[in-house]
Amino acid sequence: MNTQDFLLELGTEELPPKLLQKISNALTTNLTDQLSELKLSFGKVESFATPRRLAVLVHDLQLQQDDQTVERKGPALSAPDQAVEGFAKSCGVSKQDLSHKAFGKADYYFFTKEQKGLKTTDLLEDVVDTAIKKIPIAKPMRWGNLDFTFVRPTHWLVMMLGSEIVPATVMGLSAGNTTKGLRFTGEQEFGIDNAADYQQTLFDRAQIEVDFDARKQIIRKQVMQVASKSKANAVIDESLLDEVCALVEYPCAFSGGFDQKFLSVPEEALISAMKSHQKYFHMVDDNEKLLPSFISVANIESSDLSVIIDGNERVIRPRLSDSEFFWEKDKTESLESRLSKLNDVLFMKLLGSMGDKVKRIESLSSYIAGVIGANVDYSARAGLLSKSDLVSDMVGEFADLQGVMGGYYALNDGEDESVSIAIREHYHPRFSGDSLPSSKEGLVVAIADKLDTITGIYGIGQGPTGSKDPYALRRMALGLLRIMVEGQLNLDLKALIAQSLSLHSSKVDASSADDIYQFMMDRLRAYYKEQKVSAKAFEAVLAVRPESPYDFHRRVEALNLFTQQSESESLIESNKRIANILKEHDNLGTDVDTSVFVEDAEKALYEAVSNVAKDLSLSADYEQTMNKLLGLKDSIDSFFDQVMVNTDDEILKRSRLTLLNWVRSLSLSVADISYLSK
Repeated sequence: MNTQDFLLELGTEELPPKLLQKISNALTTNLTDQLSELKLSFGKVESFATPRRLAVLVHDLQLQQDDQTVERKGPALSAPDQAVEGFAKSCGVSKQDLSHKAFGKADYYFFTKEQKGLKTTDLLEDVVDTAIKKIPIAKPMRWGNLDFTFVRPTHWLVMMLGSEIVPATVMGLSAGNTTKGLRFTGEQEFGIDNAADYQQTLFDRAQIEVDFDARKQIIRKQVMQVASKSKANAVIDESLLDEVCALVEYPCAFSGGFDQKFLSVPEEALISAMKSHQKYFHMVDDNEKLLPSFISVANIESSDLSVIIDGNERVIRPRLSDSEFFWEKDKTESLESRLSKLNDVLFMKLLGSMGDKVKRIESLSSYIAGVIGANVDYSARAGLLSKSDLVSDMVGEFADLQGVMGGYYALNDGEDESVSIAIREHYHPRFSGDSLPSSKEGLVVAIADKLDTITGIYGIGQGPTGSKDPYALRRMALGLLRIMVEGQLNLDLKALIAQSLSLHSSKVDASSADDIYQFMMDRLRAYYKEQKVSAKAFEAVLAVRPESPYDFHRRVEALNLFTQQSESESLIESNKRIANILKEHDNLGTDVDTSVFVEDAEKALYEAVSNVAKDLSLSADYEQTMNKLLGLKDSIDSFFDQVMVNTDDEILKRSRLTLLNWVRSLSLSVADISYLSK
């Protein structure tokens, strides 16, 4: 089979940096899907993306489709001639050219022909055109008088099989082998001799690294080197690194500085200004303290770098001045005095204003604090003031600083440090892997805020459906559960939901509590799936309906340790057998009448169960419980070997069933381990 490497490069105006990787991946997926549908084999596929180009290199692409036999099923042999002749005509043949064979329980006419495979060069135009058009673009652009759209105007097209140009016209562009370098340096236009040489050619002729990940590592290395020369440590935010990588084709990192006076402003505000506005990396000393310097990455290597540095320093100065102005101005107004302004900020239609929300958070925080032993006054105060910074000038400019600035303003107002920390951290965890609030009061307000949002939105019928989750409630619920589980907070989830719903207005459906609880349990299932906990283990614990997610977690952990012991399998199977035996018997209780026992094995089991029950009554340790239950293994095995449960003596039968029910009830004190059966 003959193969060649296929290269596609689409040259564009500067692509949106936050969408670059998504668009690149979509193009690659669409292209390979099209090739697969055409039954064209290929090897390794490489994606390339820079601000001005999207490229895909398909190695060892089959140059011609395989010949294939095409078969069409027609009417049954018993069908009228008119139907058969109509089928033959649709196939372009006569009735005599049709074959027939058995299909199911009847014989049918078939049309069979050999179809010669098409050349790949004849297919690639449509393949590429379709692959580009199928890229999902929220806001496509139209330019000139052309009939097609794309995320940005397109300027050149490269399509090559090996060293040959693929004749094609896509997006109004004729395919060639000519690509473009940087606008202001090196060769601005040059040819590619062979598809396989694409990446190296771009680097050799224009110093452009087209591989996104490779370019990202170049930037990372340069930033660290610049920081080292400055005797500082660069803080490399991965999302910022991705964005910078999507902005440059020829990275050149350099450092600059700003006036030390700006360090009187909270460092988060300075960092936000540098990141969001200028895409700068900040630097810190060995004590993690912010330094008055930054690292930027240019898209060109300048012969006079001082000009670029000076320009960047002049640009960042007014940004930092704005942050300084917002900080000084915001400090003149306390968080408490801003509460009235929250009444004018809509939280959500039917759920009232932000002013309404903070009152609910205050009340719920007070309730939760009382349950877990946090300071009630500080928790309630933090809950009330938690959203006041939303109407500050600083957060109005830098939305990512909400909570953080509230913490600073609280300290400035003379609030207790516990209140400040709780306000600062109550949005945590904000994403997967994010840290939890560090204080009890912070945990309290974080729970109250998230639960208020979940119950409110669910209560007005706006909960997630299918893949749609416009208010990110799934992520919020997962964060809430992480706080309770990892924060080791023994809180009754159903009681919390009911309490939160009671604080909402009558517009929120209080009967949605069960649906909200089920939604939370579904998220807990997702949490444990991510933790590699088996679905059976989750269902085993769920079967006994623990009230607290943390209690749920303790049971899961105990079950996990239990299943690692070799003796556990026998006890699991015994529990399943017991569960099956007891299905038809209700109201057995655990009060065993031992006077009717006749077999040594049942007497021994009763003795063993009595001892275990006595030990467990003094312990709430689930791990210890499971270990004690393992000690019943031999007694249970002997019981089933030597005792007939379903005896004709009804009194004896009931006593034996009651004994088994006692065994099962002890197991159910942790989980229904019968679910673990293979």
